Amino acid sequence: MKPETLLLLLCLACPGAALAQGFAGMGSEAEGFAMPAPEPEFDFPADHGPHPDYRIEWWYLTANLAGPGGTQYGLQWTLFRSALAPGEAPGWDSPQIWFAHAAVTTPRAHHSAERFARGGIGQAGVTASPFAAWIDDWRMAGDSLDVLALTATGPDFAYDMTLRAQGPLVFHGQDGYSVKSAQGQASYYYSQPFFTISGNLTLPDGTVPVRGTAWLDREWSSQPLAENQTGWDWFSLTFETGAKLMAFRLRQTDGESFASGTWIAPDGTATPLDSDAIRARPLGRTAVAGRELPTRWRLQLPGRDLDVTVAALNPEAWMAVSPPYWEGPVTVSGSHTGRGYLEMTGYD
Repeated sequence: MKPETLLLLLCLACPGAALAQGFAGMGSEAEGFAMPAPEPEFDFPADHGPHPDYRIEWWYLTANLAGPGGTQYGLQWTLFRSALAPGEAPGWDSPQIWFAHAAVTTPRAHHSAERFARGGIGQAGVTASPFAAWIDDWRMAGDSLDVLALTATGPDFAYDMTLRAQGPLVFHGQDGYSVKSAQGQASYYYSQPFFTISGNLTLPDGTVPVRGTAWLDREWSSQPLAENQTGWDWFSLTFETGAKLMAFRLRQTDGESFASGTWIAPDGTATPLDSDAIRARPLGRTAVAGRELPTRWRLQLPGRDLDVTVAALNPEAWMAVSPPYWEGPVTVSGSHTGRGYLEMTGYD
């Protein structure tokens, strides 16, 4: 199926996307689809797999890497599922649309690619046990979520990596029920932020052996944004102390924002953070892809004496995919030091 046809189907799956009802139509009504509810009861390994009664879902991996001589790199691998209707059906009758993004970021270059597929024909999908997520020859798979092999290729890059979980799953919000707006929109959201990762990057200048840390996000919903939310700024940070932080702010048309986050202790103990606990302020903007993007931030958690500057490794890490957004590795300095990833959507 041609990419432009799939994009049309994605717009149909998210009615009103062209009218910007939340970023990429995620704030549009989702009649007939299942909706997240408080006090979820997760079932593993089944919940590592797809949830076709929900409209939107993703398997989202980012990694901070270092090569010989300490050169820093970033890696992204993401598989999305978007439904035209709830449920599943065999073959071309499947209402599930799949698309994927992959990227490698260096201090001087950003490489990205995307793939599209229709569900039901084997070209893309996810199985829970043994775990496998794939689209064409891009693959993240293993006997379980604890040890995974990861591959992707693009026009000017490729990677072949191994991941090993060194800590527990982390559930965001209230036990995995993550509220996204004052109106109550929400998703089911958990992460595996304790992966170590190693392998090879293939870049225009040759093959580079790398190792580092990786973070996998799992999230599904049917209407995760409110109609007046135009995009988000999302941080996943790993500090040299071993603690970690997930934080996001969702920007609104009235100039206000809704924030949430999770403080993750080195042993995996998770403490939810409400909007009042998080302060995120842009410090500098970069002209990229015809937009002015905040690629330097001051991020504060006053209740934890955290006051850091988050800066892009490469401010030009623009994902020229569908839909387009900024995503790249960052460095952390100030009261805490470390590395992480920043994603910014909805900057037109």
